[in-house]
Amino acid sequence: MALSKKLILVIGATGAQGLAVIDKLLGPTADGTPSPYAIRALTRDPHGRRAKELADKGVELVKGAFGDFPSVLAALQGVWGVWTNTDGFTVGETKEVYAGMRIFELAKQVKSVRHYVWSNLDYATKNGRYDPEYQCGHYDGKGRVAEWMKAQPSVVSDDDMSWSVVTSGPYMDMLNFPMLGPIGQRSDGTFVFAAPIGDGHIPMIALEDLGFFARYSFDHRAEVSGKDLEVASDWVSWEHLVATFTKVTGLKAEYVRQSYDEWCANRLGTDVPVANERGSVNDGSTTWKENFRGFWALWRDDVITRDFDWLRKVNPHGYTLESWMHAKKYRGANVAGQTLLKNVEDDKGFGLDKDSIDKLLAKA
Repeated sequence: MALSKKLILVIGATGAQGLAVIDKLLGPTADGTPSPYAIRALTRDPHGRRAKELADKGVELVKGAFGDFPSVLAALQGVWGVWTNTDGFTVGETKEVYAGMRIFELAKQVKSVRHYVWSNLDYATKNGRYDPEYQCGHYDGKGRVAEWMKAQPSVVSDDDMSWSVVTSGPYMDMLNFPMLGPIGQRSDGTFVFAAPIGDGHIPMIALEDLGFFARYSFDHRAEVSGKDLEVASDWVSWEHLVATFTKVTGLKAEYVRQSYDEWCANRLGTDVPVANERGSVNDGSTTWKENFRGFWALWRDDVITRDFDWLRKVNPHGYTLESWMHAKKYRGANVAGQTLLKNVEDDKGFGLDKDSIDKLLAKA
């Protein structure tokens, strides 16, 4: 590791987002010179497949977890920057809020940290004017931490810590499996995109574009200090999604409008806790079904928006839905997409109800 490089700790390094962020941070600068950054990754399993792939890229691995604060404090020693992406699907909303605040405090405690970035999601309940219809735990947990951070000083100097927030949303890459992608094909080959989104939109973010804004945040410390960068790649309705899919692939596709309960009927395990550390028994905590009801309501009613004029100005080479489909040679949900999310790879998400889906696909 070159001594002149700025060391950045990535928390959440082996997830889909962490991998994309690290790739961008290690990439060359615009003029082709080597990256000014080196990476330290906090991981629960340094011997796991994803961790080993990071080590092959020269990433330093440190064993620990974001809720194990002594391991976080040890990993923070000597770093210049921090990218923190906690996982509410592991610990749940309440623990995520505390962990997000505590990690920030530990970063302040370590005198070497100069820029701290919180990877955020929109504060759904606040954006929805505190209407419980829009309550979504894995969004609210992160959003509350960002709100708290905005009350903290952000100091750009050689001996203090500045901070910024990058607020993203559903990954465009999730079109590779049935959460956002097609649920299946009819007998005539038509791809069926079924969702309870009505005429609403999702501000999708391609993982490469999220990586761009992570790198931008560290490259432009003074400019982003104390700011919340609300990012996305494209503003996607399901009518636009289906039309773009057909335009790019030449394949037939259909948007099936569903109620939220109909969407849940296509899935298994929606009545278990959304925090997978709680196991598969309903213990009274927030369930997958309860959590994602607010998630889809946000998009259905266009509660969350983005400033695409600013986004295109800052990231002029960022993706649109169409350019992403071309670049990825997208042709609908595929097997490779099943391993995009770490929790899906670890078999901790909800499954699909084959019988329910077969009935949906059989309908004319």
